[in-house]
Amino acid sequence: MKRQLGIPTAIALVIANMIGSGIYTSLGFQLSNMQTLFGVLMLWVVGGIIAVCGALVYGKLGAAFPNNGGEYNFLKNLYNPLLGFLAGWVSAFVGFAAPVAAVSIALGNYLHSVFPVLPVLITGLGMLILITAIHSWHVMIGSKFQQLATIANICIICFLIAAGFLTKAHHTINVTPSAKAWKEVFTSPFFGVNLYWVSYAYTGWNAASYIAGEMKNPEKKLPIALIAGTGIVTVLYVLLNWAFLHAAPVDAMKGQLEVGFVAAQYMFGKIGASLMAIIISVSLVSTISAMTFAGPRVSACLQDEVPKLAFLARTNKHGSPSYAIITQSLVAAVLVLINQFQFVIDLIGFTLTLSTSLTVFGIFKLRRNFPSQPHSYKTWGYPFTPVLFLTINAWILYYGFTLKPWVSFYGLFLILVGAIVYWIWGKKKLTSQRGL
Repeated sequence: MKRQLGIPTAIALVIANMIGSGIYTSLGFQLSNMQTLFGVLMLWVVGGIIAVCGALVYGKLGAAFPNNGGEYNFLKNLYNPLLGFLAGWVSAFVGFAAPVAAVSIALGNYLHSVFPVLPVLITGLGMLILITAIHSWHVMIGSKFQQLATIANICIICFLIAAGFLTKAHHTINVTPSAKAWKEVFTSPFFGVNLYWVSYAYTGWNAASYIAGEMKNPEKKLPIALIAGTGIVTVLYVLLNWAFLHAAPVDAMKGQLEVGFVAAQYMFGKIGASLMAIIISVSLVSTISAMTFAGPRVSACLQDEVPKLAFLARTNKHGSPSYAIITQSLVAAVLVLINQFQFVIDLIGFTLTLSTSLTVFGIFKLRRNFPSQPHSYKTWGYPFTPVLFLTINAWILYYGFTLKPWVSFYGLFLILVGAIVYWIWGKKKLTSQRGL
């Protein structure tokens, strides 16, 4: 693949991968078991801190190993090909296909709330097919489409934030950091479990690392794209959730999937809310597009370890990995038809938290075993930032195992299946040339 993508595309990919159904669907479930609004907002602050810390580390790893594949590329070089393959396997089936399915379902729900005649699943599948066709056709057309969709997405969120704060509140909003609120943040198991939802909403902060092999001068531009995109989304997320809480009563949003639609009813009235549901649906198109653009770059790399997957690496005459794109979309379509939204979110939270934690831990190995790597980019706050990232993620995984054991076991089963595929058909390079 040619190095033809610049910083605008990379930042757009990060932002669009992150801003999706999570921000419009998570708040209602968080309000169901959190006792303080300060605790709810802190979920999004902590999620942003995790993402920024991860982006700082990934910037260094991307500068050291500037190729496509994200976690696959990093773990293969830092540890061994097996771990790299398993990370790529998880990314292909859970990191991208599952979020695409979840966003497609959310898009179908939003449009169905306005146009009841539109079936939820059929609508979601139709949009998935359209976006798959665009990205399967031409890599640069897909890139331009992604940039425009991301700009529209940011404008929509800024408009919603302004509208939320300008709406006259019909209730008292208490976001004071009281002793009770801090206790909930540090001791409540529900805070840790709700970070699954938040981590899903922040999924995509590492998106630019998946296209590093197609970026111009990735050693300098990749870290900028990762940190800038993640920082922008963190600010937007905290402000948007605060705007929702300001505009709509907690009881009206509690337990609701289409929380953006509910909040819009209080911002704009019935007609305005219907219009807003359509606008939110348009913004979700950006996320489906971003994950359809980035995800196949990971699965295309898997053929390096399992030659039977070589068809995923084929590109058409316009530079698009069309076979990988179509394969990912087929997996996403199956998950859409299964239509288990919360299970999909929990599975994403567990498996990606595990994968990104192992990758971030690799920064210590990079500094110890690869001293010859370029140092044009240094991880800000090292070693505090990776330690903080790993500590919070360990907390999330602990409560995930404790309160949602079956989801965790499904995630481990998926990893086991990937290991079996590697052992049967892979090249069986169980250690890298540089050793553990």
